Amino acid sequence: MPRPWRRRHLGTEADRATFRTLHNASLAAPPLRAGLTGESAERSIRHLHDLLGSPALALTDTAGPLAWHGHGQHHEEQCARLAAVTIEVGRTRVFDRGDLPCDVAGCEIRSAVVSPLVTDERVVGTLQVFAAEPTAGLARAADEVALWVGAQLELAELDASRTRLMEAEVRAMRAQISPHFIYNSLGAIASFVRTDPDRARELLLEFADFTRYSFRRHGEYTTLAEELRSVERYLLLEQARFGDRLRVTLRIAPEVLPVAVPFLCIQPLVENAVRHGLESAEGGGSISIVARDQDQECVIEVEDDGVGEDPDVVRRALAGDAALDSVGLGNVDGRLRTTFGDDYGLVVETAPGAGTRVTVRVPKFAPGVHV
Repeated sequence: MPRPWRRRHLGTEADRATFRTLHNASLAAPPLRAGLTGESAERSIRHLHDLLGSPALALTDTAGPLAWHGHGQHHEEQCARLAAVTIEVGRTRVFDRGDLPCDVAGCEIRSAVVSPLVTDERVVGTLQVFAAEPTAGLARAADEVALWVGAQLELAELDASRTRLMEAEVRAMRAQISPHFIYNSLGAIASFVRTDPDRARELLLEFADFTRYSFRRHGEYTTLAEELRSVERYLLLEQARFGDRLRVTLRIAPEVLPVAVPFLCIQPLVENAVRHGLESAEGGGSISIVARDQDQECVIEVEDDGVGEDPDVVRRALAGDAALDSVGLGNVDGRLRTTFGDDYGLVVETAPGAGTRVTVRVPKFAPGVHV
């Protein structure tokens, strides 16, 4: 007969204290990863207060208080002065009763330990711990928590730098969308205005949707479904120009359509296939686009049977050689590596006269990558 279950305390008091500390740190970290703002300070300060266990805690930037938690909020008006003194010396300062005048009966705040918050060797604010007596243990704890908060703020700056880099790369990608394609598309549309007005209207709508998607200003990522829809619009416009000389095959597994991918990561590969693979080929050629499910990854292949390319030229293009007339191979490769890691760069197979196949692998689920 099974023994009845009885609730037992797990671990020692030291184990539970460690768990509480780690738990509070994990709750404070996400807001701080957004940078030091009024909102992030308000969302994180309660958990930082629980870490230190003092009567009150304040977070400031270099100008003044951002958030207060605990007793004695009437002392918040003194935070700006305490921060200014601490920032001037650039290290933790202890303030006593003479620095914290108070006429509120029974107020337990008689001292403060103020530590600078440092990111990239710059003081961006202070952590202010208020207590009845300034002890050496409290000063050490304040120092350690301030160092930890500074590390979270540095990670926030790295995240912001990464976002700015990605945005700059997308802007560069937009700038590389071929003006010849735009001119030729409008020319092809104009050629149908008299002979086939309905088709001209449809192509004009496709052109408008293509440009709207390509120049949109929100989000680093999109779904594979949206990216492939833009590719289809691009190919419809090119087929209006090339006619039967451009043959297209798409084989897309439905289960990979929701996968998140970097914005404008497939269309440039297709444009390269048209411009460098087929435009100069006698009689045109074929382009095949395949997207398939492969365990934890989505694999996309763009293949043409055109003139091919010297592998050394491709290596230079992937390295970002600006002297080459290549639509963003290096840009796409760099964004894939930045987003998913070096294992996810482009794989290009080509040789003169042998066509070209470009393979893109992306994980179906990646931390921080979502539409």
